[in-house]
Amino acid sequence: MSNPIETRLNELGITLPEAAAPAANYVPYVISGNLLYISGQLPSENGKLAVTGLVGKDVDVAAGQRAAELCAINILAQAKAALGGDLTKIARVVKLTSFVASAPGFYEQHIVTNGASNLVANVLGDAGKHARAAVGMAALPFNAAVEVEAIIEISA
Repeated sequence: MSNPIETRLNELGITLPEAAAPAANYVPYVISGNLLYISGQLPSENGKLAVTGLVGKDVDVAAGQRAAELCAINILAQAKAALGGDLTKIARVVKLTSFVASAPGFYEQHIVTNGASNLVANVLGDAGKHARAAVGMAALPFNAAVEVEAIIEISA
């Protein structure tokens, strides 16, 4: 039987990277009951940070959306690692929380966060429709433009 999530990733031209190791004293994910908590993911691509700076100053909204999309790709990579390679165990993305490094006066964090929300919904369909928060921050680790964390319901 084919894996519909892997098929959809292929259709979208997305190859999930290897799940990144933590950059400090934390674990990349925790499973508690039927919930998978994924630590904040940065906009890394090909093993390096792809989008840095403050959105609204150094980074425009479109680049911020791409950063959020990369964060979502890295969330799916962590989920794949946590679930033994089987993304079909994702029952529902419950919530995404997006942190946007924002220039003073920037107020379009919700539009930037659509990069992550759209990717997750496009890949997972109804299971990817989620609650969320989009929060402006003064700065993020490594000068990343965006960081996104996730709570995902999983099946046995």
